[in-house]
Amino acid sequence: MRRGPKKFARQDPHARTNDAIRAPELRVLGEDGENFGVLTRDEALRKAREAELDLIEISPSAVPPVAKIMDYGKYRYEEKKKERDKRAKAHTTETKSIQVKIGTGEHDLALKAKRASEWLEEGHRVKVELYLRGRSKYLDKEFLRGRLERFLKLLTQDYKVAEVPQQSPKGLAMVIERTKHSRDENE
Repeated sequence: MRRGPKKFARQDPHARTNDAIRAPELRVLGEDGENFGVLTRDEALRKAREAELDLIEISPSAVPPVAKIMDYGKYRYEEKKKERDKRAKAHTTETKSIQVKIGTGEHDLALKAKRASEWLEEGHRVKVELYLRGRSKYLDKEFLRGRLERFLKLLTQDYKVAEVPQQSPKGLAMVIERTKHSRDENE
C-alpha cells in the first residue's frame, strides 16, 4: 500500500549546520562569545569557513535565528554533557514500603517509624502496610485504623496522607508523603 508524503516529518534532534540552515538572516556569535550582529546566511557561512569552523543554528525559533561559529563536534559534546548533568540532578521519588503487624512492639514500631521518617525527609513516598494474618483480617476496621495511627504518631517528619487506608491483599495499606512546607525548610 502506497502512502502519501508525511505531513509531520520527524524533526532532526541535532541542530542545523552550515548549508542546512535555511534562514536568510542570522544573529551570529563567535566561538568565544563575541557578537557579529545580524548577517546574511552567506556572510555567516563565509566567516565560518574563514575560521575553518562550522556555523551551527543554536536557536532556530528566535527572530532572527541565532547561530554560532564553532566546531560541531565540540558543540555536540557540550550538549551531551549538559543533558547528562541535567539527568544526574533530576530527583526521582520512589515509594518505599514498611510492613507492620498488629502485635508489633513499641520499640520495633519506633525503629520502623524512624526509618520511614528518613525516607520522607529524602522526599520519597512511604507505603505503610498493616499486615493481617488469618482471623485478624476480619477485625473491626476502626481497631485496625487505630493500629495504623499508633505507627503514624511515632513519625518525626511532617507528612500528609496521599492515599487513605484501603483494603489490600495483605491487609490494610496507606501511602504518606512529605508535606510541602517541610520540603522548603530543608532546601
